[in-house]
Amino acid sequence: MIVSILIFIAILGVVVLVHEFGHFLFAKIFGVCVYEFSIGMGPAIISRQSKKSETKYSIRAIPIGGFCSLAGEETDPKALEKTKGRNLQDKSAIQRFLIMFMGVGFNFIFALIVLFFIGILFGSPNVDPIIASVNDNTPAAIAGIEAGDKVLAINDRKVSFRDDVLLYLTVEDIDSGFSIKIEKPNKDIKVYNILPEKQVNDGKTTYLIGIALKDTKDKGFVSALRYAVKQEASLFKQMFIVLKSLFTGKVSVKDLSGPVGVYTIVDKTRGEGAASVIYLIALLCVNVGVVNLIPLPAFDGGRIIFLIIEKIKGSPIKPEIENRIHSIGFILLILLMLYVTFNDILRLF
Repeated sequence: MIVSILIFIAILGVVVLVHEFGHFLFAKIFGVCVYEFSIGMGPAIISRQSKKSETKYSIRAIPIGGFCSLAGEETDPKALEKTKGRNLQDKSAIQRFLIMFMGVGFNFIFALIVLFFIGILFGSPNVDPIIASVNDNTPAAIAGIEAGDKVLAINDRKVSFRDDVLLYLTVEDIDSGFSIKIEKPNKDIKVYNILPEKQVNDGKTTYLIGIALKDTKDKGFVSALRYAVKQEASLFKQMFIVLKSLFTGKVSVKDLSGPVGVYTIVDKTRGEGAASVIYLIALLCVNVGVVNLIPLPAFDGGRIIFLIIEKIKGSPIKPEIENRIHSIGFILLILLMLYVTFNDILRLF
């Protein structure tokens, strides 16, 4: 348990560090005063004031989140005057956009690097949706699906990557059956209708289909680069599908995972080897990046929306109003996290 907790803290710490460093670096590049660069939330455990600049570097007690406190985010006229010319709002729209965006930008870049090194060190998993085997007397076998077939679509939803298959079978209602579009090894295209075999064990419902997807690994620099690009694209697609399914009701808010859920995943993944644990860093980097781009208050995407509004109307929104909106959004975000965490705890029992 202690090892899992330490790994959990390390993974979250890396993801947050990368994100906040993106904001920090571009703030420094454009001459914005950075009051504090912090990993974690709550009371400070370690705090160090830089002698060369006004920035304080902190590690805080709660290993969730972090922040990069910039001049101009406050509304105190005296504080704004003290850092005049170095406040966030003193910079051009494109500079402010880059400061806001490069948090998620660094998450995406770092995820690509992590996936590339997974491919180099452990081999590059095949991400194409190719069927490796079909179990006898299962719905897939009865329908006529064979090993070597490539999945092109499920219920008319395009399948591009191996992970798409499981994701679509999860978010789609397959209780009454589903269609699967297949490309045969000879390039023939066929569509099959499959009625999964419903199974209930210990109160949990699962559906037997009877296929296993190809999971071979390739070696080499080119294979690793190809894997990194394709797998990150797959992660992006998964995130957007999940977010869309949340808004359409196909995925419930109860299905979301917070810190407790992430810890549970870390604990389970630890036994699968170093590659799986390292992969979680890339997964969380993409998740954090995409979620932060949602155009809602308190997210980086929300701050970017204010920049777009400023460009459209030709003048900035008053900092007091923008800060108030972001504060309300932050409170709602905390309430959502508490709700998600509560559901995570319930799933443990």
